Amino acid sequence: MAVPNDPHQPGGPEQGSGSDGGDLRLAPGVRLPAAALRIESTTSQGPGGQNVNKRETRIRLRVMLEDIPIDPRARDRLRRANAHLVTESGELILSESGSRHRGRNLAEAKRRLGELVRRSLVAPKVRRPTRPTKGSIQRRLDAKKQRGRLKDRRRGDGRRGDGW
Repeated sequence: MAVPNDPHQPGGPEQGSGSDGGDLRLAPGVRLPAAALRIESTTSQGPGGQNVNKRETRIRLRVMLEDIPIDPRARDRLRRANAHLVTESGELILSESGSRHRGRNLAEAKRRLGELVRRSLVAPKVRRPTRPTKGSIQRRLDAKKQRGRLKDRRRGDGRRGDGW
């Protein structure tokens, strides 16, 4: 059953400063329009007695990645890092059922969405390959020579071939 985006219902859309029309703030400078979110609720699993079968407390939050106003490179990082949460059509789906309360589950799902977006905004550091120092090369070669001399000593005079 779809939950309407009613701000008066528990778990309604997160309210901003009033001028944003209920947009969801995902990160500094990133606001997702409330219309871009699809919120569904279903019956949850786990403890809860009889209520677990009657109350729809599990939240499934759906948003198209293309609707999230971020840089295309960040969107691609978001898609790759969370491939298990993204459908073939590019829809990100988050489920939350940790609480027995729909409002808490919705708030947690929105928090998780914001966390995923914030992580995708951080570009990974570029790896610059380094070369080994002359000293480390020399130490490695010395160690190889020492190991070879040890094996030569084990070999004996070389006539029998078995070293003993």
